[in-house]
Amino acid sequence: MQFHRKKKEIMEADLTPMIDMTFQLIAFFMIIINFSEVDRAEEIMLPTSRLAKPPEVLPDYRIILNLNDDGSVVFDGQRIEQIEFIGSMLRREVSAAQRVRVKPGDIAVIIRAHQETPTGLVQRLMAKCQEQELESFSLRVKEER
Repeated sequence: MQFHRKKKEIMEADLTPMIDMTFQLIAFFMIIINFSEVDRAEEIMLPTSRLAKPPEVLPDYRIILNLNDDGSVVFDGQRIEQIEFIGSMLRREVSAAQRVRVKPGDIAVIIRAHQETPTGLVQRLMAKCQEQELESFSLRVKEER
């Protein structure tokens, strides 16, 4: 009597498609992640207002400027020590908007000023924005309950 020994085959799963899908999901979530937190400077303490209402619709194209009480501006993660030096950065942002067919007047400028910031500094910042033909402004405050 002769016994035939059958070879045991080891079943291996092909993990390549699963790894590809994982990397595609990572890339997808990196693209759609909300970067709005990046635009907020931690040191800015917004003033409070009872009349404050959250915006009903977010603007399509916006520039967020964080104004400190010492007159420095945080824009796009960079700190600009004086308001007078922000013109070139605004110009670059306006030209980027124009490349995607957004007129400077349609760009929403959101100013987040520290609660101790003098009104004159906010006005100077708005004047610098107006030099670049930016017209739409909104000031952020904390809603008082």
